[in-house]
Amino acid sequence: MLLRFQQRHISYSEIKEVVMNGEIIKEYPNDKPFSSCLILGRTKNGRVLHTVVGMADDKLWLVTAYEPDKTQWNDDFKTKKETAQ
Repeated sequence: MLLRFQQRHISYSEIKEVVMNGEIIKEYPNDKPFSSCLILGRTKNGRVLHTVVGMADDKLWLVTAYEPDKTQWNDDFKTKKETAQ
């Protein structure tokens, strides 16, 4: 997982910023092994990131972090664009 973050040029401190200060935009209560959520946040440098974390007891488990693709997400980065059928 750390290699993927390096490939995406996402630092641990950026992930921490998003998790600590971001907004939960989607919850996945039925995820296994733990329920999880998608967090939207901006770093102090203005970078928009999505982070998915699992929650169990008093711990958070980092699942993934990425820059949302502007072609797939609306300008608010909270909702996905509808695809043409």
